[in-house]
Amino acid sequence: MVAAQPRERNSRRAALAISPLVSAACAARRSDSYLRLPVSAVNGLPPSVFGRYIEYMLRKLDVGSTWTFSRIAGLAGLGFAILIASTNAFLVPAGLPHTGAETNDVVQFFTTQQNTVGLASALAPIAWVLATLFGAGAVSVLWRSDLEQGTAWSLVGFAGVIMQNITFTGVMATRLALASTTPQDSSTIAGLWALHNALFIFNGTFLALAMTGLSISGRRAGLIRRWHSGIGLLAAALQFGSAVLSPLAIDDPGTVGLLGLVGWLIWVVWIVAYGITLIRPTSVPIQAIPNNRRTGPVESFRSDHRQADLPDGQRRHPAQQRVEPPESAQA
Repeated sequence: MVAAQPRERNSRRAALAISPLVSAACAARRSDSYLRLPVSAVNGLPPSVFGRYIEYMLRKLDVGSTWTFSRIAGLAGLGFAILIASTNAFLVPAGLPHTGAETNDVVQFFTTQQNTVGLASALAPIAWVLATLFGAGAVSVLWRSDLEQGTAWSLVGFAGVIMQNITFTGVMATRLALASTTPQDSSTIAGLWALHNALFIFNGTFLALAMTGLSISGRRAGLIRRWHSGIGLLAAALQFGSAVLSPLAIDDPGTVGLLGLVGWLIWVVWIVAYGITLIRPTSVPIQAIPNNRRTGPVESFRSDHRQADLPDGQRRHPAQQRVEPPESAQA
């Protein structure tokens, strides 16, 4: 009992030191009179109640709840979709050649639209950063549900986002190289354009991975609706089919190129809907995990291992955290 007195005095001093800050924060919230407690009333609270009061006050003031990572990721997803849509909106009217275009058309575009290609290349790094933030934010919301269900679909989706960033880096690099090539180097232009087409079509594989992983994980967690998951899987099938049929798409786009285009348009709609879902405050908390399922196999093994050395009659329940001191310490 004597040894506990200094600890109690230290807790008392900490409460006295923090109380002016608490009173100042409470005074800032003039509309809530029940938060404006006098200093004497706060000083009279025990340390345990005092800490809960601070937590309650911060929750009422919405401290740190405005810019959660999921909302930042949702805004990044919207920004990514707007950026790629607007980039294609001025590249296509400018005459960007389609897959399988003739070499003369390629030379004509990349020698006369160098500024347009340069602007699109300057915006590309911003789009990759936004896509990475979107994927990481989706994983941060869905990972707990994946662990509970013993899956990793959100990681599959995030891997697809990262790989599509890497692949499209190659696409933009070949476009810059084409814009820097002179018209006389027709053989070089033909080789770079063939590489561009291959990278562009194979990029559908990773778009399909991103939509498949995040659609399945989001649906199983209850984050997105059935229609949202459905269009994601549909677009993934179209993109993957276009990537598998890449030799046909390069030689004669036709129907195969149309599959990739429809899949890409659905991909834009899908990511916009996903971004809005992450922004909404109601989308952050996933369905609560029941208490009887929170202790996984690893924790059960650890608790059994800690109790293996205890004599019979002294084994504790795994949820019991406090260890009683020996009788000599209590005296």
